[in-house]
Amino acid sequence: MLTTLAMLFALSSTPVATPAAGIAQVDVALVLAVDMSGSMDLEEARVQRMGYVEALRHPDFINAVTAGLNGRIAISYFEWAGSVNETSVVGWQLIDDANDAAALAEHLASRPVFTRRGTSISNAIFFASKLMAASPYDALRRVVDVSGDGPNNLGPPVNPARDAAVANGIIINGLAILIRPSGGAGSLDRYYADCVIGGPGSFVLPVHQPEDFAVAIRQKLVMEVSRTSPAAQIVPVQSAPSTDCLIGEKLRPGFLDRVYPELDK
Repeated sequence: MLTTLAMLFALSSTPVATPAAGIAQVDVALVLAVDMSGSMDLEEARVQRMGYVEALRHPDFINAVTAGLNGRIAISYFEWAGSVNETSVVGWQLIDDANDAAALAEHLASRPVFTRRGTSISNAIFFASKLMAASPYDALRRVVDVSGDGPNNLGPPVNPARDAAVANGIIINGLAILIRPSGGAGSLDRYYADCVIGGPGSFVLPVHQPEDFAVAIRQKLVMEVSRTSPAAQIVPVQSAPSTDCLIGEKLRPGFLDRVYPELDK
């Protein structure tokens, strides 16, 4: 528990970086935190990866980038499961035209695809927040884009991690993968709405079929870059959450008792 409290305190007390004079201003600093947990088979993981690749190459995304106040954004990318796969991390990339976006897409497409055990959305949020604090760009908005096919079941609880990030001015959006959702969270898009996303205008977009990945990811990136109003199928945040945000942990009773013994008191 002490480790968990220390992580939450460290994140909540992390100062928002103040860019030095002359640092490039971007319309949005966007961290793509992509689920590669073992509940996804390799084919599903490849389809998801290619969804990001195709979205980065699409004219709709390029148009959204260039139409902004500054006409450029910054993107960082990583893949996660029970922990963050640090070999997957792509540091901050400045995107202001189709060539920049294509170069990032090609880099992602060339990487091997593999999955790992566990689902720790909280660790993904912690890692994304650290990346955001280290961004070399002055961003008008800071957004973390989290995909996932199940509830948090490893690491600290997810909603305090979310709350700490939002308190630092970060918006968290979600891509709920409902093809074969894992972990018994009931409606995964509702779990994401109640427990994962947060900040002004945050939203979760569901994906129901493998063939929907590319379109859903493109729509999501365009909305995050351009601040387009959410479509009707997107689940908004509720003021009174109806979801048990510890549902994933409760399916691992030994883990829950060991890490959070106070929950039984």
